[in-house]
Amino acid sequence: MNVPASTAPQVPPQNEAGGPDAPRPRPQSTRGADTRALTQVLFGQLKGLEPGTPEHDRVRGALIEANLPLVRYAAARFRSRNEPMEDVVQVGTIGLINAIDRFDPDRGVQFPTFAMPTVVGEIKRYFRDNVRTVHVPRRLHELWVQVNGATEDLTTAHGRSPTTAEIAERLKIGEDEVLACIEAGRSYHATSLEAAQEGDGLPGLLDRLGYEDPALAGVEHRDLVRHLLVQLPEREQRILMLRYYSNLTQSQISQELGVSQMHVSRLLARSFARLRSANRIEA
Repeated sequence: MNVPASTAPQVPPQNEAGGPDAPRPRPQSTRGADTRALTQVLFGQLKGLEPGTPEHDRVRGALIEANLPLVRYAAARFRSRNEPMEDVVQVGTIGLINAIDRFDPDRGVQFPTFAMPTVVGEIKRYFRDNVRTVHVPRRLHELWVQVNGATEDLTTAHGRSPTTAEIAERLKIGEDEVLACIEAGRSYHATSLEAAQEGDGLPGLLDRLGYEDPALAGVEHRDLVRHLLVQLPEREQRILMLRYYSNLTQSQISQELGVSQMHVSRLLARSFARLRSANRIEA
């Protein structure tokens, strides 16, 4: 609702000590509009400059600086990944630079709209290709970088892969720490189950996994039937066992129990009715 100027409260500007002369901070929307306007002007200047010239590099750098808030906004979406935000922002800045180099202001598209997919895509590619599959403590990760560098230096110096003791001596750390770092380095790459045993002549891990027993699907049903059967009279339980576990016919059951086949049929029908009723109650 708009407030008439005559009734709106008048708030005097304040100075640094809270007095009336200090400028008030600009709203976020105003700063965003200023950034968009500045970006548009800079792209207009960049278009008329020769790539590689000092003036072109200066304007390009100003564009990068002006749009870094866009990168920080995109990076904040990945805060839950437990990666240092400065690393994510740095990767996003690469995407921003790529977007600046490809952007054509004559197409009528706002630069943030054009740049955001590129920035986010660069960050996602970073997580896909470089980030650990399993998160390890930051100290161990930083030590792994040192172990990796020492391994390369010692390999170049000796013409062979260094031993754990040599790496530990080079970095002045224990051999157990070197082994822990090597194990942590494996978390950067996930190995396929099919390729888990590749090269050793054995079948892949996937081929050695257990299979699903088809009889598992009937375990619950058998347990339910057993639970319901004990609720029947003993004679009806015996008739069902003879019919469905011993596979006797009704005629054979009647001879076994010394009753008529018709009576066996009635007892079976009554047992089924009781089982269905009990099953509905259990459900």
